[in-house]
Amino acid sequence: MNNIKIAILGSAVALALGAASAAQAMSADEHKAAKDRIASEYKAAKANCAPLSGNAKDICMADAKGREKVAKAELEAEYKPTAKNRSDLANAKAEADYAVAKQKCDNKAGDEKKICMKEAKAAETRAKADAKANLKVTKAGKEASEDKREADYKVAKAKCDTLSGDAKDRCVSDAKARYGQ
Repeated sequence: MNNIKIAILGSAVALALGAASAAQAMSADEHKAAKDRIASEYKAAKANCAPLSGNAKDICMADAKGREKVAKAELEAEYKPTAKNRSDLANAKAEADYAVAKQKCDNKAGDEKKICMKEAKAAETRAKADAKANLKVTKAGKEASEDKREADYKVAKAKCDTLSGDAKDRCVSDAKARYGQ
C-alpha cells in the first residue's frame, strides 16, 4: 500500500508542477511529452498493483485507470482550455471516483453493498450534472457577453452617427476596435 501512496503523491506533485506551468501556452512537443509521461505513470501504477490480490488489486487497478483518465483530461484542458474540455475533465473525475467506489463496495455484502453502490452512483450523477450545468452556464455567459458587446457597439455607433467626416470615421473605427466588430 505504501507504493500506492508514493505513486499518488508523485502524481500530485507532477500535476501541481504541470498546473504551475499551465499559464504558458503548451507546445505540441510538450503535449506529446506529457502524454508519454502519463502513460509511463499509468504503467508504474499498474505495476504497483501487481503484488496485490483480490478486491485490493481491483481497487488499485480502478484507481490507476481513473488517475490516468483524469490526467489525460487535465492535459487536454490545459492544452486546449475550452469549456468542453473542462467539462470533460469534471466527467473524467466523476467516472474515476465512481469506478473506485464501486470496487470498494464489493468488500461489502447484502443491503450494505446495495446502499454503497447507490451512494457511489448518486455521487457520480451529481458530479456529472454539475459539470453539465457548468458547461451550460459557461456557454450562456459567453452568449450573454456577446449580446452585451453587440448592444454596446450599436450604442457607440449611434453616437458616431451624430458626427461627420474624419471624426465620424475615427469614432466608428474606435467603436469597432473596442467592441471587437
